[in-house]
Amino acid sequence: MLYDMYERRLKAELSDAAVPAHIGVILDGNRRWAKSLGATASQGHRAGAGKISEFLQWSDDAGVSIVTLWLLSTDNLSRDAGELGELLRIICEAVSLLADQGRWKLAVVGDLSLLPEKVAEDLRASVARTADVQGMTVNIAVGYGGRHEITEAVRSMMREASAQGRTLDELADSFTDADITAHLYTKDQPDPDLVIRTSGEQRLSGFMLWQSVHSEYYFCEVYWPDFRRVDFLRALRSYAQRER
Repeated sequence: MLYDMYERRLKAELSDAAVPAHIGVILDGNRRWAKSLGATASQGHRAGAGKISEFLQWSDDAGVSIVTLWLLSTDNLSRDAGELGELLRIICEAVSLLADQGRWKLAVVGDLSLLPEKVAEDLRASVARTADVQGMTVNIAVGYGGRHEITEAVRSMMREASAQGRTLDELADSFTDADITAHLYTKDQPDPDLVIRTSGEQRLSGFMLWQSVHSEYYFCEVYWPDFRRVDFLRALRSYAQRER
């Protein structure tokens, strides 16, 4: 009862508050959540995957337009092969279930060439099933790292200039930060207004390094599987109270 009362109070406080158009989420703490319960890492990842749809519904209800979920970093690709394989299966299943709901438009944010081909094919297929969905956009960040993204953006620019017959000197003379933005994974989207990280860690770890230069950050102590609606509402309240 107290929880429900507190949640209603938070909602009332946010009734006229500004809502972030784009929220980025670092879903951290699945393994530590599992360890605290004596469970396996894969059980923690499955519990975290089960939280995703719930979080997206909260975001949709709040009027958010875009959510970016960081599910697998480029650093994660060096994990134990057994744990990584299970994590990739969980991610593919979770993304497929989101596509099956037909409520949100999915997009991949990351380098699928770094993943096993079958995983990349499954993710592309799930995204394709939502191509005509008009709902909130959900970016699935898999095989994603901020430095890698910027490197790929510069590489793409250089290849494009070469195809146009331009020299490196010509490219350098005309180069602007807008050129980087135009070659990012999120090139057609607004930058995140709010970045949420769970588990108590207070760092970005390479998440959307270019795009988050003007973002607000909210660090939450709870592990991702335990993230509740009140935690989400607190993040929105914190965002609304800041001077943008």
